[in-house]
Amino acid sequence: MPPSVHHIRCVTEAYLEHPHERGALATLLTALAALDDPTHRKTFPAHVTCSAIVIDSNRHVLHIVHRANGTLLAPGGHNELDDHDLRAAALRELHEEMGISTGAVVPLTGYEDVPLDIDVHTIDANPSKGEPAHYHVDFRWGFLLPVDHAVKLQKEEVDGYEWRTFTSAVSLTVRSKLALLP
Repeated sequence: MPPSVHHIRCVTEAYLEHPHERGALATLLTALAALDDPTHRKTFPAHVTCSAIVIDSNRHVLHIVHRANGTLLAPGGHNELDDHDLRAAALRELHEEMGISTGAVVPLTGYEDVPLDIDVHTIDANPSKGEPAHYHVDFRWGFLLPVDHAVKLQKEEVDGYEWRTFTSAVSLTVRSKLALLP
């Protein structure tokens, strides 16, 4: 069973203990008030996705090269029926796309039950999938990869990967939050 609306609300409220981000998450709050499943990929105009922000021992952040459009982003994607919570969805995506097992990473201290970042971004229409332009509300979970780990790319979705410094992380919001880590 995918993450419940109750679980998503609880995680969101814990995250919003930093209330300055509430306005940026209006799309998420509206989706949580609707009757549709916010984790289903066909829920429009917005649905929840999950990503893994993985930091290695050299304080570099893992990015994948997404096959569909060549963009650099964190490993992640849509929730699936067997994801019991949002963090589990991020870990599953990390394993699927990079071959990094759940046991190889540990949650960032202080972010065990709350994401490092929640980002709302626009996704272009995809007529071949019958999808209008919509929003992804991406719950970005922070993890440490304490030792080097072999990577096995999911060739159907990932063309490559990069380790980038905190200051060169692609996402500006993630970059600003990484700068605050000890």
